[in-house]
Amino acid sequence: MLLADGALRLNVGMLDYVLVAIYFVFVLGIGYLARQQVASSLDFFLSGRRLPAWVTGIAFVSANLGAVEIMGMSANGAQIGLSTMHYYWIGAIPAMVFLGLVMMPFYYGSKVRSVPEFMRRRFGTGAHLVNSLSFAVAQVLIAGVNLFLLATVVNAVLGWPRWVSLIVAAAVVLTYTALGGLSAAIYNEVLQFFVILAALVPLTVIGLIKVGGWSGLKAKIIDTAKPDGTVTATVEQQLHTWPGQALSGFSSPVWSVVGIVFGLGFVLSFGYWTTNFVEVQRAMASNSMSAARRAPIIGAIPKMFIPFVVVVPGMICAAMVGDMMHLKTTGAADGVTYNDAILLMMRDVLPNGLLGVAVAGLIASFMAGMAANVSAFNTVFSYDLWQQYVVKDREDGYYIRVGRIATVAAVVMAIGTATIAAGYSNLMDYLQTLFGFFNAPLFATFLLGMFWKRMTPTAGWVGLVAGTLSAVTVFVLQEVGVIDLPGQGMPFIAASAAFIVDIVVSVLVSTVSAPKPEAELVGFVYSATDRSTLQGDVAGAAAWYARPVPLGVAVLAGTAVLGLIFH
Repeated sequence: MLLADGALRLNVGMLDYVLVAIYFVFVLGIGYLARQQVASSLDFFLSGRRLPAWVTGIAFVSANLGAVEIMGMSANGAQIGLSTMHYYWIGAIPAMVFLGLVMMPFYYGSKVRSVPEFMRRRFGTGAHLVNSLSFAVAQVLIAGVNLFLLATVVNAVLGWPRWVSLIVAAAVVLTYTALGGLSAAIYNEVLQFFVILAALVPLTVIGLIKVGGWSGLKAKIIDTAKPDGTVTATVEQQLHTWPGQALSGFSSPVWSVVGIVFGLGFVLSFGYWTTNFVEVQRAMASNSMSAARRAPIIGAIPKMFIPFVVVVPGMICAAMVGDMMHLKTTGAADGVTYNDAILLMMRDVLPNGLLGVAVAGLIASFMAGMAANVSAFNTVFSYDLWQQYVVKDREDGYYIRVGRIATVAAVVMAIGTATIAAGYSNLMDYLQTLFGFFNAPLFATFLLGMFWKRMTPTAGWVGLVAGTLSAVTVFVLQEVGVIDLPGQGMPFIAASAAFIVDIVVSVLVSTVSAPKPEAELVGFVYSATDRSTLQGDVAGAAAWYARPVPLGVAVLAGTAVLGLIFH
C-alpha cells in the first residue's frame, strides 16, 4: 500500500505547495463564514432549508465524489476496464432520477429532518432505532475509507508517517464541519467539485495524449491476471461494458447481466441513492419542494460524465505505467495496488503546478466524502438517537452542542476505522459490501412501506434485521470459501439476498401484526397522500429544465445514449 513509508513520493515543488495551501485557506474560511449563519439546530443540521437547487445539486454529486469515485473507480478502471461504467449509468443515474421524481416529495413534504426520522414516523421506534444505529455505524466505517485515502495522499506528497497523516487530515475536516455544520460542508462541496474537475480533466487529457489517444489506449490494454496466472479480465472484456463478467465475477454472461441489472442497478443503486441520508440530506437543504426534487437530477448531469475523468485514467495507468502493468500481468503487488492508479498517473504524467492542482483535487474529493459522512452522522446521532432516546425537550442550543461533540467523536472513530480500509487492495469491494449490509434492506423496507399501506411497524424493524443478517451470511460464506466470486459479485448477491429476504419477511410479519391507522400514513404512503401535494411548487409554464419530470427524462435519455455508444 502507498501508506508504507517510501512506497511512492510525488515530485512536489514550491508552486504545488502554495496551491494546496491556498485551497486549505479557502476551505477553513468557508467553515468560519458558515458559522455566522448558524442560529438554530435547523441551520446547523439542514442549512435552514434555504439553499437553491444548483447548490444542493452540485453538493449532492460532490458528496459522493470521494473515495468511491476517485480511488475506487480508477482502481476498477485499471483492473476491469469499461464495465466500471455500470456504477454510473446503471448503478447511479436511474436511482438519482427516481429519488428526485418519486421519493423527495415524501422526504421534503413531510418536513422530516433525516431519513431515520421518516422511518420513525412511518413505522415507529423499532425500525427507527435499527436504522439510526446501522446508519451511524456505516458512516463511521465509510468516513474511515475517505480518511484513509486522504492520509494516503498526504503521505505520498509529504512523506509523513501514517498516524501523522491521519491526524492532520482528520483535523481539517473536523474544523470546518464542527464550525459551520451542513452549510460549511455543502459550500465546501461546491468548491471541491470544481477543484476536483480542475485536477482530473488535465490528468485525463494529458494521459490520453501520452498513450496515443483512445485508439492508442485500446491497443495497449493488457489482460488482468492473478498470481496463479488465472486471467480475471481479458482485453475484450475490458473494452466493453456488457456483459460485464469481469465486474460481476459470473462465468455466465446471462447471469452477469442479471447480477449487474438487479444486484447493482436496482438493489444496491436504489438502496444507496434513495435512502442514504448522506445524499438525501443535501436535497433536504433546498429552499423549495421543486428545488429539492431537482437537486439529485441536476447532480445526475455531471455524474454521467465523471467516469471519463475517473475510470479512463485508471485504464490509462494500466496501459502505460510500468508498476501497474506489472501488477496486472503477474498479480504480484510489490507495494502497489489498484487503488494507487490515480497517484501513479499523477507521478508519471503531470508537471509541477498541475501536480499541485491535482493534489488539491484529490484532497478535496476525500474531504468532501468524509465531511458528508460526518455531517450526516452528527445529524442522525443528535436528532434520532440523543434527542429521541436519551435527552428530550432541551433548548435548541443544547442539540447544536451535541452535534459538534458528535462531529468530534465521528472523526476520532474514523481514524480507527481507517485501519480496516487499509486491508483492502480494491476499496470498491469493501464499500459495496457495506452498502449491501446497510442500504439494500433499508431500500426494501422503504419501497414496500411507501407503496403498501398494510405494512406494519413490527414488519419494519423485523424486515430490516432479517435483510441485514442475510447479507452478512452471504459475506461469511464468501469468507469461509463456500462461495467464490472473484469480481464484485459477492456484494451483488449479498444485496439481492438482503432485499428479497427483507421483502418476504416484511410481508409475512405484516399478515400477523397490526398496521397503523390510515390517518397516520398521510405524507408517508403514496395511496394515502393527496397527489397534488407531491408535485411541488414549480409553475407549469416554467422552462423544461426548471421542471423535475422533463429534466429527469432528458437525463435518462442522455445516459441511454452514452450506454449505447460504449456498450
